[in-house]
Amino acid sequence: MEKFVIISGTNRDEALSPTVASSYAQLAKKAGIEAEIIDLRDLPHDFTISALYDKAGKHPEFNKLREKMTEANKFIFIVPEYNGSFPGVLKAFIDGLDFPETFTGKKAAMVGISAGMLGSSHAMSHLTDILNYCGTHVLARKPRFTQISRYLEDGKLVYEPYLSQLQKQIRELANF
Repeated sequence: MEKFVIISGTNRDEALSPTVASSYAQLAKKAGIEAEIIDLRDLPHDFTISALYDKAGKHPEFNKLREKMTEANKFIFIVPEYNGSFPGVLKAFIDGLDFPETFTGKKAAMVGISAGMLGSSHAMSHLTDILNYCGTHVLARKPRFTQISRYLEDGKLVYEPYLSQLQKQIRELANF
């Protein structure tokens, strides 16, 4: 069975990324694909000083995430827009992973979400540049979900056009 790792790209408590990640995982399951979510709200609070650079590989809790990412071969990044790019915690998370083993030759997809009208376009462009540098092949279909809070109800994404875009992306990523 195909397996995706979905990264909910922020550690902000009130973030909507985990809701989109959960909806994505449910759609993947319906398509016969196992999907595990890594929610950056669950990162060790001290990981930027205890799991990066010269301390890489020494934080037992962060190492579990490193292992999941290294074992995966397809990733989905739920990318919220913060200050014209993506959250710094997502970059710090990437910096803490094994390089180049985590990303080289693997596949990734992205879903951009925003409160405004850009749908995280710049953020996904920035993240694509980083993943390409790391040797990751990024799927061209990158849904941009604007005004995301309008389309969530009871902890689920309910807007059919957005759900349809995710279903298309899931099929494409499975065949990528």
